[in-house]
Amino acid sequence: MKVNVEIDCTPEEARAFLGLPDVAPLNDHLVAEMKRRMDENITAMQPDELMKTWTSFGLQAQDQFRKLMGAAVKP
Repeated sequence: MKVNVEIDCTPEEARAFLGLPDVAPLNDHLVAEMKRRMDENITAMQPDELMKTWTSFGLQAQDQFRKLMGAAVKP
């Protein structure tokens, strides 16, 4: 025996029927907070700032790698 049931309702109606919480206000708050943080830190996303960060990290990483290899070669 096979039974098909079709229910035509909105997502809000389905959530209410199943007793699930409405997380729309929480989602709106999180999205607004993410936008605020991105706006505050937008200068760090500028290409020249990214290159400064990456090159300084790259030079430090190269130095650390060189020291590590030097220590591994020594008897």
